[in-house]
Amino acid sequence: MKRTLLPLLAMVSIAYATSPAGCTLVQPSDMNVTWKAYKTLGKLGVGGQFTAVKYTAHQLEGKNFRELFVGSKVSIDISKINTGNPARDETLVKNFFGKLKDKTIEAKIVDIKKTDKHVKGKPRTGTVNVEITMNEKTLIVPMKYHYSQEHFQATGTIDLFDFGASDALASINKSCYDLHKGKTWNDVTIGFSTTVKATLCNVEIKK
Repeated sequence: MKRTLLPLLAMVSIAYATSPAGCTLVQPSDMNVTWKAYKTLGKLGVGGQFTAVKYTAHQLEGKNFRELFVGSKVSIDISKINTGNPARDETLVKNFFGKLKDKTIEAKIVDIKKTDKHVKGKPRTGTVNVEITMNEKTLIVPMKYHYSQEHFQATGTIDLFDFGASDALASINKSCYDLHKGKTWNDVTIGFSTTVKATLCNVEIKK
């Protein structure tokens, strides 16, 4: 009887040790931050990326997105950008970002919530609230996120007028008046992305 029980107990112990209850999410200590501004009456988009972003993660490991992200911060040097056009980069830094009162944009993730219903096999989605400080103004901006194949991405929209950046907007519009055909929009799409790896998970991520 003892010979029978011992192998069974050993099998139960192994099964418990490898159970998905030990699910862990892991993120790197870096983040990609992008934006898309708009010009002309046709609202043509011009995308760019900040190339000097300091990301301070709340935690590099956790059981869900809340543990990983809420409390995480980024500090962005607004003089370091890349739009794929060096001449345009120089113009934006001089005539827009250089007109703002701060030399950095500071942001902090203050909340995250999953979508109520998730369809199996589809990306996981939800809302992340980000507290953004720019041009000496601080606002909480809601952003939509989706997570699929270890890629976490969030996008939202800011209004430059809300951040008191009308002078900076007027400056870039004047500098690029012909190229923008007299119209530079005040709404800007913003986004950030990072990698989140799931270890020992059934990918049932709460939020």
